[in-house]
Amino acid sequence: MPECWDGEHDIETPYGLLHVVIRGSPKGNRPAILTYHDVGLNHKLCFNTFFNFEDMQEITKHFVVCHVDAPGQQVGASQFPQGYQFPSMEQLAAMLPSVVQHFGFKYVIGIGVGAGAYVLAKFALIFPDLVEGLVLMNIDPNGKGWIDWAATKLSGLTSTLPDTVLTHLFSQEELVSNTELVQSYRQQIGNVVNQANLQLFWNMYNSRRDLDINRPGTVPNAKTLRCPVMLVVGDNAPAEDGVVECNSKLDPTTTTFLKMADSGGLPQVTQPGKLTEAFKYFLQGMGYRPRGCATHHMLPTMTGDSLGHLHLSCE
Repeated sequence: MPECWDGEHDIETPYGLLHVVIRGSPKGNRPAILTYHDVGLNHKLCFNTFFNFEDMQEITKHFVVCHVDAPGQQVGASQFPQGYQFPSMEQLAAMLPSVVQHFGFKYVIGIGVGAGAYVLAKFALIFPDLVEGLVLMNIDPNGKGWIDWAATKLSGLTSTLPDTVLTHLFSQEELVSNTELVQSYRQQIGNVVNQANLQLFWNMYNSRRDLDINRPGTVPNAKTLRCPVMLVVGDNAPAEDGVVECNSKLDPTTTTFLKMADSGGLPQVTQPGKLTEAFKYFLQGMGYRPRGCATHHMLPTMTGDSLGHLHLSCE
């Protein structure tokens, strides 16, 4: 890989082109940080606040960062032609090795939110040797049955696509309060993301299968994530039950569960400081020691089914 791939790239994959943005350059044998956004968003709407946070920039200058946009979700994307078959969630995961190989990454640390967390978890299950660690926010490991699908269809008839997507992204409390953040995202989802392309991604996410993972020892030949995982969810977020269930299906010795108070549905947007500090300790647990903000206490590791809240400060 050349010294610097900074900027935008369109990568050929078995299931079509992927829009990718690279920030920074490879640092020795360190893995790349690879992000995958939630449905309704793109890498900018999902991750800009988090990656622009000062202490996060202290961390990321030690890594190359690779932001992946799901097909057709990037800013300025052309509308897919009539009859285009959007890739399944499994196929979205199977597109990622092409990105890893194109840039010559040995392995990645994935950061995914919602639909993006599902894609990265699937990627790690199929290609475990390419993934060194995962931060999975708002992940739902459960498939969608036809009753869920019918309910989604029905809600789509009675409200606009941005409003339907908002119920996936934000807590009920945030939606009822119609916070500035909700208003801002409603406007941006409607204006920045191509609506026809978004509808295809939304439909595919809402017809996903079970992630099909089980905690080792609970069923014969249990399949689960083999790398260290940090699960993150906001208090009262719509994804809370799904993340709790995912936690019960992962190996408690390699899983950290971070349940964030007062952060709503998008902790990476509302609480970037707390998330940055937790991510720093997660990296340290894997043997990477980026110089970040000074901290005077160790992060308590929450494994298994513990659900304590972390209150973190960056001094």
